[in-house]
Amino acid sequence: MAQPWAVIAGNILSALIGIATIHLVSEPLLAMPLAASLSILGMFTLRCLHPPAAAVALIVVLGHVMHYRYAFFPAMVDSILLVMAGAVYSNLTGKPYPTKPN
Repeated sequence: MAQPWAVIAGNILSALIGIATIHLVSEPLLAMPLAASLSILGMFTLRCLHPPAAAVALIVVLGHVMHYRYAFFPAMVDSILLVMAGAVYSNLTGKPYPTKPN
């Protein structure tokens, strides 16, 4: 589940859904589960399921992030850096990354 598409798209999608949710639902206790569940549904639909990305939606709601640019910086940039770090680690250890689906 930590494949490049899942990490990058999952985090960006969850950030966008979290921001949209906080715009539509002002009560955080309602917005948090709604944002998390919608982000999981969106990731499942786009085949980019990355469970830690649901926490991005929660962070957005708890931090009351209102700007959509958050989805691109820091969410997208940090996700790309995370994937690059995984690629460097795999090259240093000889482990295959990303893995090929069977």
